[in-house]
Amino acid sequence: MNTRTTDHRTPSPSPSPSPSLSPAPALPDGGQLCAPYAEAVLRHAGRDWLRLNVPGHAAAPGSDLAGLFGSRITALDFPPLLDGIDLGPDTPLDRALALAAEAWGARRTWFLTNGASQGNQIASMVAPALGRTLVVQRSVHSSVIDGLVLSGLDAVFVQPSVDPEQGIAHGVTAADVAEALERTPDAAAVYIVSPSYFGAVADVRAIADTAHAAGVPLIVDEAWGSHFGFHPGLPANALSAGADLATSSTHKLAGSLTQSAMLHLAEGPFADLLEPLVDRAFRLVQSTSASALLTASLDLARRSLVTGAGATGCSIAAADRVRRAVRALGRFTVVSDGFHAFPDIVGADPLRVAIDTRAGGITGHEARRRLFRDHQIMVEVATDSAVVAVIGAGSAPDTDRFVEALHTLPSPLTTAPAGTGAAAGAGAGMLRLPAPGATKLSAREAFLSPALVVAAEEAVGRISADTLAAYPPGIPNVLPGEVITAEAVRFLQRTAAAPNGHVRGALDLGVTRLRVVA
Repeated sequence: MNTRTTDHRTPSPSPSPSPSLSPAPALPDGGQLCAPYAEAVLRHAGRDWLRLNVPGHAAAPGSDLAGLFGSRITALDFPPLLDGIDLGPDTPLDRALALAAEAWGARRTWFLTNGASQGNQIASMVAPALGRTLVVQRSVHSSVIDGLVLSGLDAVFVQPSVDPEQGIAHGVTAADVAEALERTPDAAAVYIVSPSYFGAVADVRAIADTAHAAGVPLIVDEAWGSHFGFHPGLPANALSAGADLATSSTHKLAGSLTQSAMLHLAEGPFADLLEPLVDRAFRLVQSTSASALLTASLDLARRSLVTGAGATGCSIAAADRVRRAVRALGRFTVVSDGFHAFPDIVGADPLRVAIDTRAGGITGHEARRRLFRDHQIMVEVATDSAVVAVIGAGSAPDTDRFVEALHTLPSPLTTAPAGTGAAAGAGAGMLRLPAPGATKLSAREAFLSPALVVAAEEAVGRISADTLAAYPPGIPNVLPGEVITAEAVRFLQRTAAAPNGHVRGALDLGVTRLRVVA
């Protein structure tokens, strides 16, 4: 059903306040000092078990797994449905989930063991109960498009602002969303990303007000903002700004293990309708063998965020030191220093340090490759023009080492012989984001249609059957149902040819063949 014709419609909002940073966090109560699930797993592992159940390693001390990872890891690796952990009333898992909901200001929280991608798929799967068309930011993660394939929803895309110099997409404004809603009478929900991969924060409050005035919920992919709201120097989180459902990739900057995440439901006008739908969709896509290690890491990450404001403050200070050093040395520039030019950006994540490397004579891809190979430094994202370093909330990396290594990088754009290596890439011009092709079919229709595999050159002008995304960050450049353009083919092939370049969804490493609707 469409909420425009139900009692879920909300009154017109008052004018949005100016976006602000998080209020100072309150001191945690006794409950938040605990990690009930993690502590229960630890107690369970301390007993003398004869394990004749799965997992098959049976926590054997002489196994290859124990030899590589240590016997503590295998001892903690329990299956689900154990008394005293997650089976029965008021279990440690129940208490851990309740504490997470309290910490993020949610009505209810679900722990995910297949990443924020699982949360995005769940959110997309429940939207058909609200309408037939998702109003969605075009620069969402590819998992949202996967959700469109699973749900069968149509989509009206809201184009983000694009920095032509950096070749990166930012976000959308409330006015952009309002215009899309006006031409979408069967809208199910609004779906946006905040923060972006480069740390740009959208005006979630204004967009939430716009969505609610139209009678639809706001879903926010807050994968990169799981730490928001836990320190006064960080932006407020999406739920506190009016979002109805938020995906939180807790492993990214909040400290849980890779592949663990959370999905948060707000206590708002759509909560009664969404909660049972989300719970059912969660059971569809959650593993029946969810990892105790991943789940315990979520419980511990929540406790660390709530109790670790001082450590998070040190992390913010470390990131600020990098930005100050880059500005002072003058060779490179800080990408977020230009955010003020974009009306959709109202803030920045201080734990994301995006460096414009082309200003210093080297592409982002080459800088990332040399930092990895020559200095044993890993950064999160590289584009043709920049690298993005992230500092986890509570971590204290050696930022001097990063700044020194960055400034010892050569300048191949200006020093390499003409026609070779990076100089050749420079001569090919700036790698700009391609404009999306026209939409001809829904994502689900295109994905399930009979398809052909053709040479990339022959695919131009035809309808894509796949999602193709330069990765990271994983924002789709071609969607199922969109017309493939020559510009998109060139972009993806150049991305694939760059150092550490990768195209998610491609049939081969060089993107020489594409799958099209027959």
